[in-house]
Amino acid sequence: MAVSFAVNSEAGLKKLDEFLLTRSYITGYQASKDDLAVYSSFSTAPSSKYTNVSRWFSHIDALVRLSGITEEGQGVKVESSAVAQASTPDVADAKAPAADDDDDDDVDLFGEETEEEKAAAEARAAAVKASGKKKESGKSSVLLDVKPWDDETDMAKLEEAVRSLKMDGLLWGASKLVPVGYGIKKLQIMMTIVDDLVSVDTLIEEHLCEPPVNEYVQSCDIVAFNKISRFQ
Repeated sequence: MAVSFAVNSEAGLKKLDEFLLTRSYITGYQASKDDLAVYSSFSTAPSSKYTNVSRWFSHIDALVRLSGITEEGQGVKVESSAVAQASTPDVADAKAPAADDDDDDDVDLFGEETEEEKAAAEARAAAVKASGKKKESGKSSVLLDVKPWDDETDMAKLEEAVRSLKMDGLLWGASKLVPVGYGIKKLQIMMTIVDDLVSVDTLIEEHLCEPPVNEYVQSCDIVAFNKISRFQ
């Protein structure tokens, strides 16, 4: 059964924020059209108080701008009128014309959108549709283990130092601290790279393990490396 979200209400955003607490994407382990469906229902970027939603939204927004998302999803329902062009089959079903009272249970109305909100939603949906047609270099999703020097290393500053590394084709994603032992924790962090622009080995050897980042980072290992798009 498809998951359902209503992003234009406080309750809906809270539900989505809790849903994304342990997930990087709406369904599966890589960005898909399910993410696009939910993403395109936002008329503006979500408030930063919804930490997980804000992190996910920024990640999907960057993917759309870089090369678009073409991976098929598992189906998701978005209770919004702004997803006509980016809907998965389940979303399309939710928007099919119907006048029967039986459909009232499937749709929640949250008031009329302003003209500005409608225009913004239409522009976002158009950008999503256009992004799916772009041809780009292959991209990969990489999970890194970043280990500190000892249990006295400030892990907040370690993550800040890692995320301070910026280059074309590199996008940092979700992260978490994982206990190693003896009070020491390591940072696990996701990143999305454009293969032609970013070499993971070079990133580790010449940036993560070099000054000033190595003030906090002892070593860095690749945990997972998955292709998420190729030439079309």
